[in-house]
Amino acid sequence: MALPPKTDQAFLREVDEELRRDQLAGFWTTWGKWVAVAVVAALVALAGYMYWQHRRETTAGVEGEQLQIAYDALSADKVAEASKTLTPLATSDSAGYSALARFTEADILLQKEDMKGGAAKLAAIAADTSVAQPFRDLALIRQTSAEYDTLKPQVVVERLRRLAVTGNPWFGSAGEMVAVAYLRQGQRPQAGAMFGQIARDAGVPETIRQRAVQMAGVLGVDAVVDTAASKASGAAPTASNTGTASNEDTKAQ
Repeated sequence: MALPPKTDQAFLREVDEELRRDQLAGFWTTWGKWVAVAVVAALVALAGYMYWQHRRETTAGVEGEQLQIAYDALSADKVAEASKTLTPLATSDSAGYSALARFTEADILLQKEDMKGGAAKLAAIAADTSVAQPFRDLALIRQTSAEYDTLKPQVVVERLRRLAVTGNPWFGSAGEMVAVAYLRQGQRPQAGAMFGQIARDAGVPETIRQRAVQMAGVLGVDAVVDTAASKASGAAPTASNTGTASNEDTKAQ
């Protein structure tokens, strides 16, 4: 004998499905146009972003070409032509190209011995928070170098104090100016210590290290570094190690 169908369960499922359809229809009646507006707005925003990104990439390519044109003009000693090309680049929305153009403008002024004008350009870069910090630090160092003869020693020390530390990318240049400022203040021990640190820092350019060795020696600091041994060991020897090696060499002779 066949079992009777479960009419109650089937009826409840139909009622539930009908209720869901009514709720969905009601939702679209009430909110459908707003959902459509939101979807359209999202698509417009996405299209706008893609267009902005494309335009930014295109603009960056054009600005890169313009910067190269300016450099080529400078290489050909066409300073006026280069300056004309650099002017719009200096106000570019691209922080990188803007900074490079402004640095170049400062270089042009400095080469013309317009130290005040060049220093002002560099000071503006150093104060611009949209520029990456390493470039701002470089601008500060170059600004200080351009103004060095007119600055009080203490101003140099305070301005470059945070850069004149071992491990900083600009330690060599900043530390050298700070050390000379110490000398101008008559603080020979501080100057000698700074020159010694520069001489023993393997990350400092070799020309600056050589000057630092000489200055440290004049100030009574033994900072002679055995470059070959340093490269072989992978580390710069300390002043005490250098002194020991020098004494042993003397005894051997």
